[in-house]
Amino acid sequence: MKESKLILGTVQFGLNYGIANTDGKPSAERVRDILQKAYARGIRTLDTAAAYGESETVLGTELGNLGLLDKVKIVSKVPPIPENCNETEAEKFIMDSVEKSLTNLKINQLDALLFHRENNLKYLKLLQKAKDAGLTRSIGASLDSIIPENAYECEAVQVPGNVLDRRFLAFLRKAHENGTRIYNRSVYLQGLLLMPEERIPEPLKSVIEYRRKLEALAKDIGIAPAELYIRYLLSINEIDGVLTGVDTAGQLEYNCDVADAGILSNDVMEHIFAIIPDLPECIIRPSLWAKNKWV
Repeated sequence: MKESKLILGTVQFGLNYGIANTDGKPSAERVRDILQKAYARGIRTLDTAAAYGESETVLGTELGNLGLLDKVKIVSKVPPIPENCNETEAEKFIMDSVEKSLTNLKINQLDALLFHRENNLKYLKLLQKAKDAGLTRSIGASLDSIIPENAYECEAVQVPGNVLDRRFLAFLRKAHENGTRIYNRSVYLQGLLLMPEERIPEPLKSVIEYRRKLEALAKDIGIAPAELYIRYLLSINEIDGVLTGVDTAGQLEYNCDVADAGILSNDVMEHIFAIIPDLPECIIRPSLWAKNKWV
């Protein structure tokens, strides 16, 4: 079977995650079902992090129960490094973190080890030591807003992006030329693109105008809005993997069916760019929602 371009995000396995999440964490049985179906549909890369609650432990247990630990690639992240660390302290923090992640995941090597915060990229050479020790095949960072100078030295990066958030497109093109593997997250903007309009917090209601335009476009071409949002990202050549989190196996099957439908036409992509302007970070950057106490 051809490997899917979809990556399974697993933050939901360890935390109550997402602005639209009303069900909480899935049970162990549901996680096992999701993982089994993901593998059956060609998904071979899973994304997790030490900061995602019990996600790593749950993954290690359920992948082991399914006999899939040696059949999938796992990306994980080093938690934010405490401020005012000297280099020795930062190195110990990194090595302790990755070794704990490997223990929780019940594996010997990660496919990629990323910093969870972009400002930790100043310690990239310390992450290289984890790679030299054989603990990971590649290193990099998860970016959220700024693009540090040495971001182009990363072998792998995770960036936010969706039909409303195009902040990183120029970076993607240059990073792709450098051979960096690019993983995209926030397909549905943590659920904001799909949740009922009446549930959208007041400070974020400006997205409704743009959602309606996108929904009208989806209707015109005969697909659901959710399909438009996934296929938009799959249509960007520089993106190597599109990360989607799910709460049920049914959601996973839907995402896989959508991915199988292929990329969007150039006309549809141009239409999306034409109807959506550059929006302010306070609207399209979820980390600011909590900071502003909007969610």
